[in-house]
Amino acid sequence: MRRFFALCLAFVLLAGCAPAPTQVQPTAEDIFFAMDTVMTLRLYEGGDEALLDRAEGRVKELEALWSVTDENSEIYALNRDGAAELSPETAELLDMALGMCRRANGALDITIYPILRSWGFTTGEYAIPAEAELAALLPLVDYTQVRRDGTYASLADGMEIDLGSVAKGYTGDELSYWMKENGVTSALLDLGGNIQAVGAKPDGSPWRVGVRDPEGDGNIGVVEVADQAVVTSGGYERYFEEDGVRYWHILNPQTGFPARSGLISVTVVGDTGAVCDALSTALFVMGREGAVNFWLRHGAELGFELVLVEEDGSVTITEGLEGRFTLSQKDRALTVARN
Repeated sequence: MRRFFALCLAFVLLAGCAPAPTQVQPTAEDIFFAMDTVMTLRLYEGGDEALLDRAEGRVKELEALWSVTDENSEIYALNRDGAAELSPETAELLDMALGMCRRANGALDITIYPILRSWGFTTGEYAIPAEAELAALLPLVDYTQVRRDGTYASLADGMEIDLGSVAKGYTGDELSYWMKENGVTSALLDLGGNIQAVGAKPDGSPWRVGVRDPEGDGNIGVVEVADQAVVTSGGYERYFEEDGVRYWHILNPQTGFPARSGLISVTVVGDTGAVCDALSTALFVMGREGAVNFWLRHGAELGFELVLVEEDGSVTITEGLEGRFTLSQKDRALTVARN
């Protein structure tokens, strides 16, 4: 028997401080559907409804550029024709994505889209691909074959890309910068589970973001942030089960199968939403040891910290989150990785 599951949101926002949280009421709020998810933009200090309307419009403009299914998008044209002239926004996003693929040494690969589609994760028609199908598609997974010359991009024959692993993070970065330019000093942006904090709460205290329990209800803990992004990738987000085996949408680019790294959830907290978005996927593929080693090499340079949840329920945080992460479930083992 096959069972299907889809969960859109990776976080629960907790507005207030322990032990007795005080609800903070937004001065303006906008909830809309874009980039295949529900997004919620909340202003707490500065800005108004008109500004949120403009922000929603900008999100939908970017979606129209990057959608893999919209026949009018630049990414659709690039995948269809193998080459396309790109707008500055798309060219910048593509460069950023390719840079993160290189840093992650292929643990992130934007050319894995045809294999995601073969599993049905882009259509909802879930199925385990035939061995022959995967064998034919795997040679097309190679981000080094994506070429850029100014705003012109081209792909190797048969190759297709998907920028979804960085698009929401990039969008959050742009909205955050734009809101600050327009006088917003306190806001929370939930871009379908990608949380972008603009400044701190109106009283100057940090926002508290709950990191979801990947195997149950509620949160495993809460991280405090101000003017940062929080992004989680987990095997619980989108998956199906067949014959008692769970198959999730985070694929290992080397095998074309769901990544089995010992991790079931990776949360990245950092200064740049696009970096957090990219790394949450790549580090899930790498596993705990690979993720910690990547943080040791690049954490200071890229400005990020980690919350890692393993299959046995144990939690690892990196030292920059000490004093900022509170474990909600006290029976879990907590380890701090130090530089």
